[in-house]
Amino acid sequence: MECYSCKGKLHKGKTSYTITRKGYHLIVDHVPAWVCEQCGEVLLEEAQVKAIQQLIEKTDVSVSALVSVPV
Repeated sequence: MECYSCKGKLHKGKTSYTITRKGYHLIVDHVPAWVCEQCGEVLLEEAQVKAIQQLIEKTDVSVSALVSVPV
């Protein structure tokens, strides 16, 4: 595969995905990805994107439930 940014060669590797959202930080390590040998650009496959989206949705619900608990 070819990198969209620099046209370098992509190889299978791992990356971390980080998001700050709705009062929380989520870091997912060791996500399978295509990584450019030249510029480091990362490309995720559809399965990984869907899994991360599901994790974010579940985390949103959990954080919302936690925040709504009276102190």
